[in-house]
Amino acid sequence: MSQASAQDTRLCLGVITGAHGIKGLVRVKSFTAEPEAIAAYGPLQDERGERRFDLELVGSGKGVLIARIKGLKDRNEAERLKGLRLYVRRADLPAPGEEEFYAADLIGLAAMSPDGSRFGTVRAVHDFGAGASIEVADEAGKATVVPFTQAAVPQVDLAAGSLVIAPPEGLFAAPRAARKG
Repeated sequence: MSQASAQDTRLCLGVITGAHGIKGLVRVKSFTAEPEAIAAYGPLQDERGERRFDLELVGSGKGVLIARIKGLKDRNEAERLKGLRLYVRRADLPAPGEEEFYAADLIGLAAMSPDGSRFGTVRAVHDFGAGASIEVADEAGKATVVPFTQAAVPQVDLAAGSLVIAPPEGLFAAPRAARKG
């Protein structure tokens, strides 16, 4: 991805999961490392960048934040936003710290072995609560999930567009032939 297109990229920071109460409040599932930080990025946008949403956090509960959005007056207006993903321009995010990466920056990187052979391309980054992992697709499209740890991914070089994977034994092994009965 070129530097210009990287700066124009928009990243999803959360999603409105529904209305809360009768006065136009919404429930927001935040995808930021610190959930409350979603409100600190300024106005968020819809996927196309056509509408802007100023979030004012007023509470939390059951894994979501409760927010007021300027202009929403009642539950019906809030319910119409259910499922709306909230984005920010990549250029508006602070630079990640040393040894830190935005998940979106990893997608599309070439996944290489320590000896320089190619495993495939990073297709997705997942974090289901037990730690981040990357999904690497080989040329045939077969996906392999690799823990995103220093041991398994010892090097990330965004400038070169690649990362090095030191996979556990057998992770990228060729499939075994089917055994007969």
